[in-house]
Amino acid sequence: MDFEIRSLGTTGRPASHKMPEAARRRAARTMSAWDHRWIRRHDAMNRISICLSLLVACGATMAAVLPDKGVVERRQASMKEMAASVKTIAGMFGGKVAYDVQAFKQAAGKVPLYTSALAAEFPNETLGQPSAAKLEIGQSREEFNALADHIASLASALSRQADGAPADGIPKAMRMGPGMAMGGGSLLGKRSGAAEHADPSALAAEHLVHLILQDCTSCHAKFREKAP
Repeated sequence: MDFEIRSLGTTGRPASHKMPEAARRRAARTMSAWDHRWIRRHDAMNRISICLSLLVACGATMAAVLPDKGVVERRQASMKEMAASVKTIAGMFGGKVAYDVQAFKQAAGKVPLYTSALAAEFPNETLGQPSAAKLEIGQSREEFNALADHIASLASALSRQADGAPADGIPKAMRMGPGMAMGGGSLLGKRSGAAEHADPSALAAEHLVHLILQDCTSCHAKFREKAP
């Protein structure tokens, strides 16, 4: 760099004086150090920006690959609530739980709330580890949905019958008669049987409970990973 100091001479015209060499070198060194600091800072900011961009991209990729924890937790909670409600009803039919008409109606009314959206609670992106839901659900979606719809129809029929339950005990009409066929209730395996095609509203409430439990057992056997 060539620095000059201009001043007015005695004639009024600008006079040009060369900066002393030592001063010129000091100024050059000062400017060079400032330039280097700016370049290093600029490079560091660029690297930080690139790293942040990569982190955002990785986060988006992981979110697309890993199961949605919220969906998995919600459906697990739904399954537990549904199982508890069905267990309460089955216990009353079996005499293990004291009959209470309000508790009976409440439990029966909850089951359809959880079964009506059963199929929708298992989107493909939430299947597989770490969820216990197998990938086979996505591969056999039509079969899984049909089973979910079947459980929902049984649950709705059970709830309707429970609405008319008397306070003094479970009536004979709601109980499953002796020798009533249990086979064929599940749609898995394409087993034939009267219960598979029967109108749920024509079945006794106790029979509906058994069919719901049977469908759930069959569903878990095929579509749920066994606990270690």
